[in-house]
Amino acid sequence: MIVTTDDLFKHAYGNYAVGAYNINNLEQTVGLFRGNLGQSASNDDPVDPALSAPFIIQLSRGARKYSDKRFLEGMIRTAEEVFPKAVFAVHLDHGTEEACYDCIDSGFYSSVMIDASHEPLAENIAITKRVVDRAHEKGIVVEAELGQLGGVEEDVVGSVSLTDPDEAVEFVEKSGCDSLAVAIGTSHGAYKFTGSQGLHFDVLEKIQELLPDGFPLVMHGSSSVPKEWVDRINNAGGAMKNASGVDENQYLPAAKLGVCKVNIDTDGRLVWCAIHRESFRDNPENFDLRPPGELFMAAYARYIAHKNGKLGSAGQLEAVRKSRVK
Repeated sequence: MIVTTDDLFKHAYGNYAVGAYNINNLEQTVGLFRGNLGQSASNDDPVDPALSAPFIIQLSRGARKYSDKRFLEGMIRTAEEVFPKAVFAVHLDHGTEEACYDCIDSGFYSSVMIDASHEPLAENIAITKRVVDRAHEKGIVVEAELGQLGGVEEDVVGSVSLTDPDEAVEFVEKSGCDSLAVAIGTSHGAYKFTGSQGLHFDVLEKIQELLPDGFPLVMHGSSSVPKEWVDRINNAGGAMKNASGVDENQYLPAAKLGVCKVNIDTDGRLVWCAIHRESFRDNPENFDLRPPGELFMAAYARYIAHKNGKLGSAGQLEAVRKSRVK
C-alpha cells in the first residue's frame, strides 16, 4: 500500500524514525521489500511481524536517469502486488523544481523533495513554496532542506552549513513545507566523519523546540558505513580507506527529537559491492548474473531488517496499517 510520508510521520513522531532507502534496480527493490517484511531468502517466506516496518522508497534524479524512470516505477508497482502487506511511500530525493513538477504531474509519487538549499534563504523559500502549492493541489507532500550537508552523492555536492534554528522557523512558516531536512552534522557518501565527530544534538533540540509541535524533521546522509562491509569490500579487492558514517545508536535519540525520516543510500551500495566483489573473487568461472544477485537480495533484506531495528521502526507495520484504516 502506497501512502504519503505525512501518513508515516504522524505515527512515528517522537517514537521512531522511518528508513528512507534509495533504489536503482530490481535486486535492490526486492531486497528492500523483503527486508521490511522480515523476509530474506524468498518472496514466499512468512512475514515476521517483529521485523516488519513501514518504509520509504527514494528515487534520486540519478536513479531516474540510470535506465528510464518508467522501469523503476514499473518495478515498484509490481513489488506492491508481489508484497501486498508492505506499507510505504514513494519519494523523489533531492529534486530540482523541474524534477518535482515532473513527479507531481506523473501521479505516481506520494512525496517529493525540493532541494534549493544552495540558494539564499529568500530564494529557497520562494522555490519551495511554488513546489508546495503545486504538490498540495494533488495531495502530495513536500520535503525541503535548509542548511547544507558536506560530501558528494551522485550530483549532490555540498559544503557543511548547519541549519540555523531561527531560520528554520521562518522557512517552515513561509514555505508551507510538510517536513524539513536539517543539517546537523551528517554528510553524503562514505567518508562522513574523522575522529569522534557525531551529530549536533544541541542544534536538533533547538530546532524541534522552535518549530510547531509534531513537525517532522529529516536526516540526510545518515548511512552508518559499517566497518564490516567496508572490510569485505577491501578484502575482495576494493580500496576504501578511512570510510566512516553515522553511529546507528544515534538514530533513536534523534527520533526522540522529531526526526521521522532517516535517509540511507550509501550502505545499500556497500552491501551490493561487497557481495558482488566476493562472488567474482570466489567464483571466477561464473558468468551468470543471477547467483550474485540472489546473494545480494538476501543480504540486503537482512541488512534492512537490521537497520529498522536501530531506527525503532521494526515491529511497527501493523500499527501503521491500523492507523491508516482509522
